[in-house]
Amino acid sequence: MKTTIDQLFIGRVRPLLPECEPTGIYKTAVDRPLRLGATGLEGDEQADLRHHGGPWKALHHYPAEHYTVLAQEWPQAADLLAAGVLGENVSTHGLTEHDLCIGDILRMGSARVQVSQPRAPCWKIDRRIKVDGASRFVEAAGVTGWYYAVLTPGELAPGDTIELEERPSPALTLADYWDAVLAHRPDPQVLRRIAAAPGLAPDKAERCRERADWLERNGAAR
Repeated sequence: MKTTIDQLFIGRVRPLLPECEPTGIYKTAVDRPLRLGATGLEGDEQADLRHHGGPWKALHHYPAEHYTVLAQEWPQAADLLAAGVLGENVSTHGLTEHDLCIGDILRMGSARVQVSQPRAPCWKIDRRIKVDGASRFVEAAGVTGWYYAVLTPGELAPGDTIELEERPSPALTLADYWDAVLAHRPDPQVLRRIAAAPGLAPDKAERCRERADWLERNGAAR
């Protein structure tokens, strides 16, 4: 598995209209190398550090081809739906949630990163593209993008290679993860296997364990 970085995006916190809620979703493409540290790219900011940013969401990757899906769903917003609009840092072609697994370790430029979790879409997507229910569609369609934790800091630049180095959980693609956690009553053992996946963000692992416990207490395993 190998592809290249098409574009890199960073942005400062600014108001999101109409409520003027602070957000880091607005990003601008850069054409120079950027330093990637433990909590993200130099020059990039997040407003809500409870739900965005930090070591388990240091870098957001969104496949450029997903914008074709979104434009087909909302033709009235097609002119806006281009790489960078959903707040991603990394844009590529040829790599989607069906190609990557939880815990995958990738060489990206001179850095090493690990797939830590899918992005959980929120209401700010609706505001950004001016479409009610957009975040729900993005989640239901599984076109969410994903986050990386940074294992080895380094530099990234457009045109750099992204290459798979290790795959500790080959049976757990990002798409498989979404299928399980979005199911009405998933198999608790599946949730426990997900929770045990190397590289999965700790809060996501804990949620899977808690849900498995609840389902078993309430008879889902029978």
